[in-house]
Amino acid sequence: MEAVAKLRNYPTSPRKMRLLADLVRGMRVEKALAVLEHNAKHPAVPLRKLVLSAISNWKQKNEGGDEGQLVIKTIFVDGARTLKRMRPAPQGRGYRVRKRSNHVTVIVDDFEAILAAKQKQPKAPIAEVVEEPAVETKTKKAAPKKAAPKKAAAKKTTTKK
Repeated sequence: MEAVAKLRNYPTSPRKMRLLADLVRGMRVEKALAVLEHNAKHPAVPLRKLVLSAISNWKQKNEGGDEGQLVIKTIFVDGARTLKRMRPAPQGRGYRVRKRSNHVTVIVDDFEAILAAKQKQPKAPIAEVVEEPAVETKTKKAAPKKAAPKKAAAKKTTTKK
């Protein structure tokens, strides 16, 4: 049975966090923790804590289960609120600074349970293709376009006074 852990409103840009999330997606939990522990990027610390929290949640749901077979089944990063601040700029202007934050969701599950779920999924039935008799339709040929008639030159009338 899978377990979920969420990290809300962490103040770093979602793009930076997604780099780490992509790195550990699908890994076994022990290997993912080792990778995050030795990663130099600053979001690695809270992401490691989040994976540990997901493991703890899984232990509570599955008492007596073997945590050695845990895999990061799903991990995704969503954008959260953006704080908008102003920074002084030349000639009395102000530049907008967007301080981004993100939400991270981690789902861990037993490797064997994932394999069993994939095998249980029935394949989509293939729809039978029924051929309909071809119906011939007569197509009309487009008539050639006629050239537009030329406009007659305007008559110049001069009046004598």
